[in-house]
Amino acid sequence: MRNICLTLAYDGTNYCGWQVQPNGTSVQAVVETAIKELTSEAATIFAAGRTDAGVHALGQVVNFHTASGISCDKIRSGLQRFLPDDVAVRHVREAPPDFHARYHATSKRYRYVILNSRAKLPFVERYAYHIGRRLDDRAMHDAGQVLVGRHDFRSFESHYPNRSSSVRTVSELTVARCGDWALWAQHRPSEIAAASDGDYVFLEVEADGFLYNMVRSIVGTLLKVGYGSWTTETVREILNNQDRDHSGATAPPHGLYLVRVDYDDLRRETPIDSPAGS
Repeated sequence: MRNICLTLAYDGTNYCGWQVQPNGTSVQAVVETAIKELTSEAATIFAAGRTDAGVHALGQVVNFHTASGISCDKIRSGLQRFLPDDVAVRHVREAPPDFHARYHATSKRYRYVILNSRAKLPFVERYAYHIGRRLDDRAMHDAGQVLVGRHDFRSFESHYPNRSSSVRTVSELTVARCGDWALWAQHRPSEIAAASDGDYVFLEVEADGFLYNMVRSIVGTLLKVGYGSWTTETVREILNNQDRDHSGATAPPHGLYLVRVDYDDLRRETPIDSPAGS
């Protein structure tokens, strides 16, 4: 049996989440259906992260086993024919027989996108959380550094305990402001590069694993810092108190993206827009 590893991107708006559930259509279900259409085999796929309803992915990694001899290149194009337009296969390769997308992951990276402007933009309403009040992104970044390192993150975990341990290692956390998405901005092409004081704030965090709603809870907490209501010391106290009731609200799902997953036992991911290969 071959072990096939896929890198997927998807718009999570119309799905009840990654995992198959009785209450709606999941991303897992449509991918498994596409695999069956292509290979005539019923396969169970294993994902690096079980994204929630409304959460998007740029680099979700999954694997499945198959007896099919279809080449990786043809698996990519073949699956795409059977997938809906809001799910894309970005890369396909063969993995070692024992590779597991979830259990062998060494780090995952998530990004949360905020449209921080007084006016809404209908074109990004499903892909960024709109906040009209001006955020202090530098204060948010500084406070976020409290969370870098190995800590018990139960203060940022919904429904504790939902794992055997709430200890995780955050290797990087960045909050920054960025320019308009150029395709929707009203700038002339010559003005786009100069639009440095943009209307978007993003939080990007990498860790060896994440708890349920951990990133969205961190965002909700750092937003309080961005509003000027809390300080870096408040965030430190929340982390140390280990009580979810003391941290910020869970931010909405539509601003969250699973960006990438890394592994020690596979070659580092090629750029996700590169041609598929074996």
